[in-house]
Amino acid sequence: MNMKEYINEAESVLLHTYNRYPIVWDRGDGMYLYDIEGKKYLDFVAGIAVFALGYNNQAYNDALKAQIDKVIHTSNYYYNIPAIEAAKKLKKVSGMDRVFFTNSGAEAVEGVLKAARKYAFLRDGHTDHEIVAMNHSFHGRTMGALSVTGNAQYREAFEPLIGNIRFADFNDFESVASAVTDKTCAIIFETVQGEGGIYPATKEFLQQVRTLCDKKDILLILDEIQCGMGRTGTMFAWQRYGIKPDLMASAKAIGCGVPVGAFMMTQKVANHSLTSGDHGTTYGGNPLACTAISQVIDLFEQQNILENVEKTGAYLYETLENIAAKHEYVKEHRGIGLMQGLECNGSVGEIIQRAIQKGLLLINAGPNIIRFIPPLIAGREDVDAMAKILDECLSEKQNTCFMERIE
Repeated sequence: MNMKEYINEAESVLLHTYNRYPIVWDRGDGMYLYDIEGKKYLDFVAGIAVFALGYNNQAYNDALKAQIDKVIHTSNYYYNIPAIEAAKKLKKVSGMDRVFFTNSGAEAVEGVLKAARKYAFLRDGHTDHEIVAMNHSFHGRTMGALSVTGNAQYREAFEPLIGNIRFADFNDFESVASAVTDKTCAIIFETVQGEGGIYPATKEFLQQVRTLCDKKDILLILDEIQCGMGRTGTMFAWQRYGIKPDLMASAKAIGCGVPVGAFMMTQKVANHSLTSGDHGTTYGGNPLACTAISQVIDLFEQQNILENVEKTGAYLYETLENIAAKHEYVKEHRGIGLMQGLECNGSVGEIIQRAIQKGLLLINAGPNIIRFIPPLIAGREDVDAMAKILDECLSEKQNTCFMERIE
């Protein structure tokens, strides 16, 4: 079948919850994806910040193939070596104390919310505790994760969600402090907001919230699903700030393509929250998924991924600064490492479509922000190739806007 036939078939069998671009993928290699017609695309999306090691990494592929030949799944009624090894390595790179493996980021968020409420329940026996979350945040599509997602358009059709959630403004400590009550058991936010527009937390804000949590025995939960696993230049974004969360959610690049996530906690929280029977998952922590995590962490070290993110991220920042200065259609540039965005003075949909036609994959973060989240193996040459196409697309967009104003 050709591209159009595959797409028509997909639309006849899949639930239409995604407005997909008209591309059917065949394979990937390094920084590039290839469609079934052989067209090559430079990828600055990475499966939405998932494929940190790029496509067709041979060591990663071989590790998964070897585990498939041993055993893929056994259930959590038993121990398995890949889960033990993966948990040890996650502890080492995160500095956290306990690990629970999930199937996704949303499930990791569900886990930290349950842990926080159980912690508070064991402390005082009450069941009316509140959680403070941030406006413009995004934590996932399951009911608990949706409840702490600070965007009404995602929540409205599915209410009532879990209760006792209060929203505050990100990077505004006074807003957070005013939302805290005697019932507050946790404060949750992304260290770098992703879907909300690529907003990194300020150091002052994060440290102030940490101090508030310590003072009032409130648990600080950081969502590192998109911004973690090296994307900002440290293994987890919070490690740049001189603080440590009580609970953390992780996924996406943790497995580099295998559907897997994890939530982690300090020993203090582990001692006073979830216990036998409180939480579980059929697939979480199975040997195949944990082999992926273990191999990813090893390859991060072997391939100096964090060092590359620092270098390429700095070059990407400089490049996007120049593009922002050149084009009137660009309003603002922000971000850190290989998680950056350009806020524009209008919709970016047409720009992304033009880029796809020219062989460049970009993604938005809201209607007017272009998000740049490439594989963490990206180099200067990839940034240059991206910038050339982006510059052309922005120029074409500005010319279109100019002609529309004349007409």
